[in-house]
Amino acid sequence: MPREITSAQNEKLKDFSKLYRRKYRERTGQYIIEGIHLVEEALKNDAKPVSAFLRGDFGRCGEEKKLVKRLEEIGTELFTLPAALFDRIVATETPQGIAAVSSQPDCEVGHFFDGAAPDDNVIVLDRLQDPGNLGTIIRTADAAGFRRILIMKGTADIFAPKTVRAAAGSLYRVRFAYADDPAQALELLKRHGKKTVCTSPRAETVCFGADIAASSALIIGNEARGACEAFLRESDLLVSIPMEGTVESLNASAAASILMYESVRQHLILNKQ
Repeated sequence: MPREITSAQNEKLKDFSKLYRRKYRERTGQYIIEGIHLVEEALKNDAKPVSAFLRGDFGRCGEEKKLVKRLEEIGTELFTLPAALFDRIVATETPQGIAAVSSQPDCEVGHFFDGAAPDDNVIVLDRLQDPGNLGTIIRTADAAGFRRILIMKGTADIFAPKTVRAAAGSLYRVRFAYADDPAQALELLKRHGKKTVCTSPRAETVCFGADIAASSALIIGNEARGACEAFLRESDLLVSIPMEGTVESLNASAAASILMYESVRQHLILNKQ
């Protein structure tokens, strides 16, 4: 049975609230998932929440009751809160009555290619800062069949609540790893046979004319400054996205989406031949 919490000074609740800050997520290896859909996605992908906080009226009917029962069955620690207190501690503007704490997956770079096929493609995120962009890229990568995302030091936290919401469950179906610098990333990618393809507005090769169907690592640079000089200098290929008018660059998630689906298009054509 869920235990009742009535005070914001409760230690469990204070520990939960701390996870909205990156340093506590990194210190504990945990993060927050909010809403029915994301908790269900966690369960579907065997990411068992450590604890869950329920608004007092949650779990009294239909799917909500089934979700609470499932959480009880797997041993998730459950707590109920008065509606006003619950709505105050969560980040979403329209809370759905449930928020859970989950453990972060293994993001060690040494395990990044475990189980990967030789022709799998990879996305590399170079110091992206917008959590919404990150979540959108993760979701698009999942949809496009990119199962691995390499994250450069200086990139925003993929386990921030806004990123988790924007990823919409895809966070559980993609493997992540962190790289300290471009040299480490390039060595890892080349050791596993990946052609490194870096976006640059100055590149002479347009992305639609580049071979990125398979075994490619697509490098997406910072929203304001683009990819770092080391990636621009050391990558196997630089590609641009054609643009008309006075637009100088695209949103990072839009650019990533174009490149990933161009890779999908090329892969589908090859399979038909």
